[in-house]
Amino acid sequence: MSNRLFQGVIHELRDAIGKTIGILDETGTIISCSELGKIGDVVAKSAEIFESGEHFIIDGHTFRAFGDPTKTEYAVFIEGADEDTKRLVDFSCVALANIKQLYDEKFDRGNFIKNVIMDNILPGDIYIKARELRFSNEASRVVLLIRVPENNDISVFDVVQTLFPDKTKDFVVNVNKTDIALVKEVKAKIGSKDLEKLARSIADSLSNELYITPLIGIGTIVTGIRDLAHSYKEAQVALEVGKFFDTEKTIISYENLGIARLIYQLPTTLCEMFLKEVFKRGSIDSLDSETLFTIQRFFENNLNVSETSRKLFVHRNTLVYRLEKIKKITGLDLREFDDAIVFKVALMVKKYLDAKPVRL
Repeated sequence: MSNRLFQGVIHELRDAIGKTIGILDETGTIISCSELGKIGDVVAKSAEIFESGEHFIIDGHTFRAFGDPTKTEYAVFIEGADEDTKRLVDFSCVALANIKQLYDEKFDRGNFIKNVIMDNILPGDIYIKARELRFSNEASRVVLLIRVPENNDISVFDVVQTLFPDKTKDFVVNVNKTDIALVKEVKAKIGSKDLEKLARSIADSLSNELYITPLIGIGTIVTGIRDLAHSYKEAQVALEVGKFFDTEKTIISYENLGIARLIYQLPTTLCEMFLKEVFKRGSIDSLDSETLFTIQRFFENNLNVSETSRKLFVHRNTLVYRLEKIKKITGLDLREFDDAIVFKVALMVKKYLDAKPVRL
């Protein structure tokens, strides 16, 4: 908080109440006062003023601390010890606390970052605020979105904040009851594997300390403050797409979503039309779990019949028979590359539709 701003308010309050008024910080030093000669003086028993949280009378002046309830950093004092003076002190505490809050919100770097990633600030204002806060626009940064299964309490935020204590480069932001965004400055040549390793260390810390398993979405690395909103949206998309297609994964990178990202962005009506056009009526629904498992392994082994039969512990001819059966039911030969691509996409579309996404 700027002492100059406090001093301006103190002079206005002095004119309004007609009494000496001042502010001291948590060390007991008077930092603003209507009597300029007192600035710099140290008030005795200042520790008791901050500990009590109530009116405190010293040398005919009434003191009271104000500010954040968890940590009062300042106290106001007014000449006098009567009830009227106490009421004036209470009024001044409310006024100064609100002024401090507004000032902090305007110049707080963490709040600035939150406004940027949430698109709550005009593009033209981003660069102005960045200059005011001496915020580097050349650094490369990435957004990781950490989602906890239950309501997000302060302990989750504290754990993540402890992992990234450098508040000049890394920012931890509470988004809502379940989501925390980490805006991390990264060095050149950092890749997706490095970011996934970082996300894994965060997940392990939360698991070890709070016994929770978070989901973490990773956006792409961007240069420039304005593009942080894009990285944040990508991290959001990673979590949403993972909910449909990678249900086993707890760490999902936007860069690795592949075709799942495209399917997620399609209207459900278009997805339904695609399934009807590709498959015979009801053919995909007639495939049993064993057949679907065979198809999955066939894709995992790059459409290699011999390798897939070995991994499935079945004879090669048995696998060929199963593939022929699939071709007869669906009309698609998975040994043909083009048919395999269509079938793979169709399975993903069906999985997406079965999850009943709320989309237009």
